[in-house]
Amino acid sequence: MGPTPDSERTERGPADVETEAATAGDATTTTDAATAAALVGDDLTVGYATTDEPVVTCDHVVLPTGEMTALVGPNGSGKSTLLKALAGQLEPWTGSVRFDGDDVYEMGAKSLARSLALLTQDGDTPGSLTVEELVRHGRYPHRGFLETLSESDHDAVDRALAVTGIEQLRETELGSLSGGQQQLARIAMTLAQEPDVLLLDEPTTFLDLRHQLGVLDAVRELNRDHEVTVGVVLHDIAQAARYADNLVALRDGTPYDWGPPEDVVTEELLAEVFGVAATVREGPEIVPHRPLE
Repeated sequence: MGPTPDSERTERGPADVETEAATAGDATTTTDAATAAALVGDDLTVGYATTDEPVVTCDHVVLPTGEMTALVGPNGSGKSTLLKALAGQLEPWTGSVRFDGDDVYEMGAKSLARSLALLTQDGDTPGSLTVEELVRHGRYPHRGFLETLSESDHDAVDRALAVTGIEQLRETELGSLSGGQQQLARIAMTLAQEPDVLLLDEPTTFLDLRHQLGVLDAVRELNRDHEVTVGVVLHDIAQAARYADNLVALRDGTPYDWGPPEDVVTEELLAEVFGVAATVREGPEIVPHRPLE
């Protein structure tokens, strides 16, 4: 099946999915679920100082509290740009981003960091640091200037190491770890912030398949067992469909569809957004066939 022309298709967004759900089910329950959002972006246009046109335009995007949401799309679709805007790191040209009702761009840096943690792709750290020393850096939002680590800080570091399963590596230098172990150490650092929301920009990049699955397993455990709301940028839509509660599929800087993987992952989406002819089986399981012209 080839792509459907844009003129013949109406793109759906979060508001459309919420409206459909309210029509189909208990309106009170659906309203509660729709408003229980950790992060909400409205009327967003997002770009950089070096761009004349916005990279992302988005009427409405939601990261529901207590759920794992994956941003997916081809290279250059605006995934990382949207994540940075939601994280309070790239102020939109227009629109607003709200955390628990508060504008994230009006929150102080430390206040925002106590609520929201962002793990970027470009997190180079000195190889001579030990894992524990790196994780301690995550406590900066909770400490005053030149303030030493308190008992609660040490407890938070210990919990972060335990949750990510790397307690045995606390005295190990980062330079001697595998790529997957280093990524878990960086995730532990963000967890030491004790955030309500954890945002990750392509956390599996440059990792082999074993370590990709290990990192995503750890992130999913944080979400399910420790009630951390997660937003993650992933290139692999099959992995996103396996791990995430919700997908936001972007094309050319605009959300194309939003919702549970079983609703979003369709043969039409794979053709129109990713340029791939594929079969989608129950699960959803994706069987790619060939690239489309």
